[in-house]
Amino acid sequence: MSAARVYLDWNATTQLRPEARAAMSAAMDVVGNPSSVHAEGRAAKALVERARAQVAAALGAEGADIVFTSGATEAAALACAGRGLVCAAVEHEAVAAWCEVGLPVAADGAVTVADPARTALQLANSETGIVQALPAGLAVSDLTQAFGKRPFAFNWLDCAMGLVSAHKLGGPKGIGALVLRQGIDLQAQLRGGGQEMGRRAGTENLIGIAGFGAAAEAAARDLADGIWEEVAEFRNILEMALSASGFETISVGKGADRLPNTLCVIAPGWKGETQVMAMDLAGFAVSAGSACSSGKVRASKVLRAMGFDEGQAGQAIRISLGPGVAKDDVLRFADVWTKAYAKARARAT
Repeated sequence: MSAARVYLDWNATTQLRPEARAAMSAAMDVVGNPSSVHAEGRAAKALVERARAQVAAALGAEGADIVFTSGATEAAALACAGRGLVCAAVEHEAVAAWCEVGLPVAADGAVTVADPARTALQLANSETGIVQALPAGLAVSDLTQAFGKRPFAFNWLDCAMGLVSAHKLGGPKGIGALVLRQGIDLQAQLRGGGQEMGRRAGTENLIGIAGFGAAAEAAARDLADGIWEEVAEFRNILEMALSASGFETISVGKGADRLPNTLCVIAPGWKGETQVMAMDLAGFAVSAGSACSSGKVRASKVLRAMGFDEGQAGQAIRISLGPGVAKDDVLRFADVWTKAYAKARARAT
């Protein structure tokens, strides 16, 4: 009997939390449009506002405005379009698409910011897990990967706007939010009925919003309970096991402040996409970078920005753990990966 598959791609997406599933199921029975003034509409609106409060509380963003969107990509467009922002090449494409890319990136992944008020800077990188020290007065921060994995409060960041997505913390896909400090001027990109305080027109995704709120609340509870400390322990065990493989592997960001679950490893002489396929056949789900770009056969722009050459950047995989991953899972992965790497190196000689 073959071993059960092990999912090690939590930064791409997570499994739906039972709390989110229950909230979504209940929302399916709410017939009203949140914009309607009758009883059914008010019931739907109450669900939206409850979820808004849940997301705000989980983010430490009480008093800020939470604008629900179709995801962090739409939130990025809403936050960044027409603002003349700058960013570094380590940003997700959803942010970089709206910015002038060119801020300096150090070998440890740290980005140098000259003008925070004109800058978009992520809190944590999806490929390496490296966490940035956000400067005061920042215009926009992509909080997507850090939300639910690392303690922070939007109200403490001194940042004008933040981007988040539900499916990174156990909520449904297709729902996210833009978080705005009160008083921030914002030009709507989708215009029509004036929903979401006139900032994002269109009938609210009631089911997705309900799931997002429940997932955010549950994620905040897990974080407070120390769930991610065990995840970090298992990540470190895996990192040590791969480093002890006998090959000259590179653990990207080792020694830097990182998310507790993320490990980016460069295996010289073994292409990242080949590693992903080999591990998939062995029953492990990992990736060669951000899920939004891993299907494109090209070296990671994040690693290139950090100074790795084209060959090294193309030989990296990202392993991202979650609370459902056991110690035995990571030890088995290390064993399978090391044996597969040895075979790949033998074939190359």
